[in-house]
Amino acid sequence: MDYGFWALVSFLLAAFVFVAYLFVLVAVLGDLFSDHSLNGWWKAVWMVFLVFVPFLTGLVYVIARGHGMAERRAAARRATAPRQAEYSPHVAAPPSPSDEIAKAKSMLDAGTLTPEEYESIKVRTLGEG
Repeated sequence: MDYGFWALVSFLLAAFVFVAYLFVLVAVLGDLFSDHSLNGWWKAVWMVFLVFVPFLTGLVYVIARGHGMAERRAAARRATAPRQAEYSPHVAAPPSPSDEIAKAKSMLDAGTLTPEEYESIKVRTLGEG
């Protein structure tokens, strides 16, 4: 049995369509269960249709409720944005040159650094050397 080039192309196309459909199915299920405005009976109806006529139901859901899907996803992103902002300054922000010089000054005052070391830190931090 000889499988030619077009058999491979058709297989790859079918695999791509199947994976794309799985992504749509997961998005529809996630949106369906995260939508609080839809009551349980309507969710059950969508689920029954997803089981028995999956491709057509996924297409109809995206067409009929796609705008609401985008709004719910944007609202979820806005809800998580303040929590992400709390962590960002502590994790990602490098120390400023003035912070490094102030830290070196406090170490000089405490006797941890010599004046020469303090000056070399200042020069290195300010980029004058």
